[in-house]
Amino acid sequence: MNGWEQVKLGDLYSVHNGISKGKQFFGKGYPFLSFSTVFNNWFLPLKLDSLVESTEQEQNSYSIRRGDVFITRTSETMDELGMSSVALNDIPNATYNGFTKRLRPITNKVLPEFIGYYMRSPKFRGKFMAFSSMTTRASLSNAELLGMQIELPCLEMQYNIATILRSYDNLIDNYRRQIKLLEEAAQRLYKEWFVDLRFPGHEHTKIVDGVPEGWKKKRLRDVANVNQENIAADYSYSYVHYVDLGSVNAGRILAKVTYNKGEEPGRAKRRAKDGDTIWGMVRPNLKSYALIQHPDDADVFSTGFAVISPIDIGFAFLHCYLTTDSYIGYLVNCTNGAAYPAVKPCHFEDSEIIVPTDKTLKIFEPMAQRYFRNVYQLERQIILLTEARDRLLPKLMSGEIKV
Repeated sequence: MNGWEQVKLGDLYSVHNGISKGKQFFGKGYPFLSFSTVFNNWFLPLKLDSLVESTEQEQNSYSIRRGDVFITRTSETMDELGMSSVALNDIPNATYNGFTKRLRPITNKVLPEFIGYYMRSPKFRGKFMAFSSMTTRASLSNAELLGMQIELPCLEMQYNIATILRSYDNLIDNYRRQIKLLEEAAQRLYKEWFVDLRFPGHEHTKIVDGVPEGWKKKRLRDVANVNQENIAADYSYSYVHYVDLGSVNAGRILAKVTYNKGEEPGRAKRRAKDGDTIWGMVRPNLKSYALIQHPDDADVFSTGFAVISPIDIGFAFLHCYLTTDSYIGYLVNCTNGAAYPAVKPCHFEDSEIIVPTDKTLKIFEPMAQRYFRNVYQLERQIILLTEARDRLLPKLMSGEIKV
C-alpha cells in the first residue's frame, strides 16, 4: 500500500504478561481487566466491572494506560486467540489478567484508536492463526507476537481512518446507552408497581395476607411453560440461530451463530419464540438470561437454557419478574453440584409468582412492552451499523478506500 510502512510490533511495543492470583482475591478491591472484557471489546470500557485485591506494586507492574494493547494469549480454541482490546484512557489502580498480554507503546508512531481497529481487521486476525500453535490449548509466544509485522500509515491517515470507523461505534454506543435506559425504565416501573406496591389505585386497595386484594399467589407452571418445544429434525425454516451459555449475560445476547438447515450442532435444542425468556441453568449467579424478541424470525438455543414461555400473562411482566434480584437469589439457592452448580426445569416451574389483577396487568403490559420493543428496534440498528462498519474496515485497512 502506497505510503504505508511495514513495521514489526517489537519496534512499536514492549510486551508483558498479566497478573495471576487465586480466586479468593477476586470480587472486591481494585479494577481488574478480565479475559472476557478483552475478548468482547475492541476498546476497553471506561469502567471495569471486575475487581481484584491488588497491591500498589502489582498496580504499578500491571498498570493500564492509554495506548496499551491487550491481546488474549491462550485459549481453548483458535478463534479466541489473539483478540485485542485497546485502552483509550488511563485506568488508575487497575491490573489485567494473566491470560492476556499487554503491548505497551515505546514510540509515538501509533494512534491507539487506529491500532484498535487494525488488530481486529480480518487481515491481521488471520496472521494470528498462522503464528499460533495448537497443543491442548491455543497459545502465542512473546517472540512470535513481537515479530509480527503490520502496515502502518502516517499519523494523519491513521486519524482519518479511525475517525470514520469511530463514527459508527459512537452511534452504536449511543444506542446501547438508550437500551440500558429503556431496560432500567421497565424494571423501575415493575418495582414501583409490584414490589413497592404503588400501582394505580393502590390507595384504595386492601392488603390481604401480604398481597393486594384480588392478586393471586401461583406457581410459575400456572402462567408459563418451561422447555415445552423441542426442535424437530424436519423443521420448516431454512436456517437457525444457535446461542451458547457464554454468549448471554444479564439480558444481552452477545453473539449468535447462524446455521443452514441440517448444519447446526448435533445436540438437543429448544426453540425460543418471540416473547420467551431464556435462563441459563448452570451457575445462575452469572445471570445468563435474555428476552427473546424476533417477530419475523426463529432462534434455537442449546439445552443449557430453560426456555420460559408465557401462557395467560404478558411477556413483559413475566420477564421483569424472572430477572429481579430476589428471583436470581431463589435460583442460586436451588442449585445442586459443586463443580457446575445448576438448577432444573422444575425449579422454575415450582417458583412462586404473585399475579396482579387483569385490570392492573392491562395497564402495565402495554407500557412495559413499549420499552422492550424499542430495545428490539435499537438492537436491530446496532446489528446494521456493526455490519456496515465491518464491511468498511478491511477496505480502509487495505488502502482500497483512500482517506
